[in-house]
Amino acid sequence: MDVFQTMRFFVAVAQSGSFTAAAELLDTTTTNVSKAVSSLEARLHTRLINRTTRRLALTEAGTRYLQRCEKILDEVREADEEAGTAQVMPVGRLKIHAMSAIGNHYVIDAIAKYRETHPTVMFDLTLTNRLPDLLEEGYDMSIVLARDLPDSGFVAQRLGITYSILCASPAYLEKRGTPESPSALGAHDCLRMVNTVMPVEHWAFEGPVGVETINIPESPFHINTADGMAVAISTGMGIGIQPIASAVGGLKSGSLVRVLPDYHLEEFNLFAIYPSRKFVDAKIKTWVDFLKSYIPGVLAADEKIVRSVQ
Repeated sequence: MDVFQTMRFFVAVAQSGSFTAAAELLDTTTTNVSKAVSSLEARLHTRLINRTTRRLALTEAGTRYLQRCEKILDEVREADEEAGTAQVMPVGRLKIHAMSAIGNHYVIDAIAKYRETHPTVMFDLTLTNRLPDLLEEGYDMSIVLARDLPDSGFVAQRLGITYSILCASPAYLEKRGTPESPSALGAHDCLRMVNTVMPVEHWAFEGPVGVETINIPESPFHINTADGMAVAISTGMGIGIQPIASAVGGLKSGSLVRVLPDYHLEEFNLFAIYPSRKFVDAKIKTWVDFLKSYIPGVLAADEKIVRSVQ
């Protein structure tokens, strides 16, 4: 019998005043209760209860031990209740990872809206352009762009599909001209996004004649985030890739111009990944459900803006 169980038996005897009453309370036999208390005393090398044929009385050590046991068992009970409640009540802190452009333009807004109805859930958000090790790094969820996901055993919920486009600044296009086809990019300064999602040496376009892949020339500038790339493009450094999420603001303000509007870079799936489908914490379940209802709408709204500026 484990320590907590013997503590429970001892507390039941002390509070009820008899082995028989404790046995009835615990739905066991008097013999089992007596053995549990004797085992506890043997482990502690201390008598906790003085027994006579007519009554029981706690020793001084037993009185002190009872106070400790009651406190410990109360805390264990509260911990069990809190853990069980986690399955039905969204509360606590979520540690979330997201790729930078998605995080900056979609996830932070989603968190703000989710917390309007779930204010007891708090978030730690990390933005990096990679697929993290959820278990090793302690993330509850990762929100990533990928063509496909490796077989990890994790749960992956697809939130939508998005793609990237080419952009330049009005000043760059006025100075260097506007390319009319993907092959014309060889005569331009092509800025490279360097991360685990976008290829560096070649760009694959989907357009009127299907998929076209071109090797891009040596680049004057490399960067690893889409928002940083937006700044570089707007300064007139060259033509660069922009995920729709990062491009929309510049397209609306006029600081960015879409290049090759009949083409876009290959499509990527947007996934929410979390470790397990079994006993999913309520805050994770409600957060995933919210993302599945919220993200498709904002993706569609941004794509509509991108198409309207062609």
